[in-house]
Amino acid sequence: MSLRLYDTGTRSIREFQPRNPGRVGVYLCGLTVQGPPHIGHLRSGVSYDVLIRWLRRSGYDVTYVRNVTDVDDKILVRGEEQGRPWWAIAYENEQKLAEAYHSLNVAPPTYEPRATGHITQMIDLIESLVERGHAYATDAGDVWFSVSSWADYGQLSHRRPDDMLSSPESGAKRDSRDFGLWKAHKAGEPEDAAWTSPWGPGRPGWHIECSAMARRYLGDAFDIHGGGTDIMFPHHENELAQSRAAGLGFAKYWVHNGMLNLSGTKMSKSLGNTLSVAALGEKGFSAAAIRYYLSGVQYRSAVDFSEDALAEAQSAWERLSNFVHRTAEALGTEAVIGGSLAPDFTAAMDDDLNTPAAVAVIHDAAREGNAALDAGDDAAAARAGAGVRAMLDQLGLDPLDPHWDDLGDAKLTGAVDALVKLALEQRAEARARKDYAAADRIRDDLAHAGITVKDTPRGPVWTVD
Repeated sequence: MSLRLYDTGTRSIREFQPRNPGRVGVYLCGLTVQGPPHIGHLRSGVSYDVLIRWLRRSGYDVTYVRNVTDVDDKILVRGEEQGRPWWAIAYENEQKLAEAYHSLNVAPPTYEPRATGHITQMIDLIESLVERGHAYATDAGDVWFSVSSWADYGQLSHRRPDDMLSSPESGAKRDSRDFGLWKAHKAGEPEDAAWTSPWGPGRPGWHIECSAMARRYLGDAFDIHGGGTDIMFPHHENELAQSRAAGLGFAKYWVHNGMLNLSGTKMSKSLGNTLSVAALGEKGFSAAAIRYYLSGVQYRSAVDFSEDALAEAQSAWERLSNFVHRTAEALGTEAVIGGSLAPDFTAAMDDDLNTPAAVAVIHDAAREGNAALDAGDDAAAARAGAGVRAMLDQLGLDPLDPHWDDLGDAKLTGAVDALVKLALEQRAEARARKDYAAADRIRDDLAHAGITVKDTPRGPVWTVD
């Protein structure tokens, strides 16, 4: 079975067939960097990182573009509030975003263009729309896309133009439904936040940025456009309309990830309910556990965040990680190299990236591997260990990846290993001197800490509950 993806444009699961055999172009709407990222933002990065890894595993040569919007009304406001240059705000938050992605083992895209580096391409696209009669300039120097000029407007979000609300700037437009392509520079705004254009100094609107950057790096037509469901309308709808109106083929598939919510409410900076990776780390959650939590849910599903759910994810991740580490320790690292993916895992991933089903396959394999270790069946344990590691690697979660060493996750695991080994040595000494009460106390103390000890032919084996 080949990869199938849910296409928002057709509201159906479609077999994935790239425009050019063997090659895939993917564009993901990145973040507007007016503030530090929270895990709600990072869900998108993790979801598409899983997709890119699977496409490459499937043999495709992938060009992956994830943009950064580094000039925006909100960024200008932050600069004014903090008495700092707007570009300093953007750069600082872009660095924090890169650090957060790195901590969760999200691989860098092929290209990560900034909006401010592509003003020329945006102006060229706007001029084309004006020439084709799909956009118009006002005396104030603004340029608007004419929604009424494009009969297919609404095909992505399945909204009718007549149902759309007017924006606050409707007085400057011919039609309240029209959206901005170029924003004239206003009095009081930073001078360095304006670029020269045929319509006077100003800056691009949000929607035209992505159309221009996707075209610059992927061409007039490409395969997959991604982003969160929260920006399907109006952002992606507007991208699609202006790109097609300019004569571009644009995206063949539209893939949207669900939102990560807090108490049923979308996470946002304005609500003050954001959670960063660093803040969660201070509460004892590892970066690997956070990635496991974000990638273990089917990407299209909305998720209500809770620390209890994250704690469960951390326990589940530790069970898998401990199995791989223990197998490597018992049989050698070479024994867990080159594992194959279970057929059920592959089928789940090909089924619209059904990661919950894929994770269930991994846990089944780990349980079988633990049983093989208990029974002294080295060959079966090695197959399971290598397979579990290979499948986790497809989710960006290889427990033996040095990346986690750098972040301290493996160091923490190593510290736990050392402490448990010390306790088991003390238990063995107690049993050797026939002090079974002391041995039982050690076993019970470990159980209270969530560690189960089983006596096997090769010696005691412990697992995290």
